[in-house]
Amino acid sequence: MNIIVKHIKWIMLVPGLLACSMIFAVFTPQTSLINIFGESFAEPLALIVVRSWGFLLFLLGSLLIYGAFKPTYRNLALIISILNKVIFIAILIFFGDQYLDKTMFTIILDSIFVIIFIAYLFKAKSLD
Repeated sequence: MNIIVKHIKWIMLVPGLLACSMIFAVFTPQTSLINIFGESFAEPLALIVVRSWGFLLFLLGSLLIYGAFKPTYRNLALIISILNKVIFIAILIFFGDQYLDKTMFTIILDSIFVIIFIAYLFKAKSLD
């Protein structure tokens, strides 16, 4: 567990950069939907929502990167990221069973990051 505390800055950069890559959904919402879920939407409202979602993920990634380099904001960044990832996974499991095959890699990766982030928060708290 000390390895997580020692390298949390670099660990946070990985999901931060991955989330920042979702900025492409702002510019190519159809492509991002196809890449992530294997389907696309044609409705204008859906495209607006996907663009907004992509930008929010970009902001979340930026927050993780900022927290990686600014320890004062690290716990906040991790807690927000944990909540986002847990809710996304829950929504997929409860409402998106038709997309589970396509999103399984994302579910597993996000679950791993959640476990690592929670481990860091508990270990960092015990060091205080």
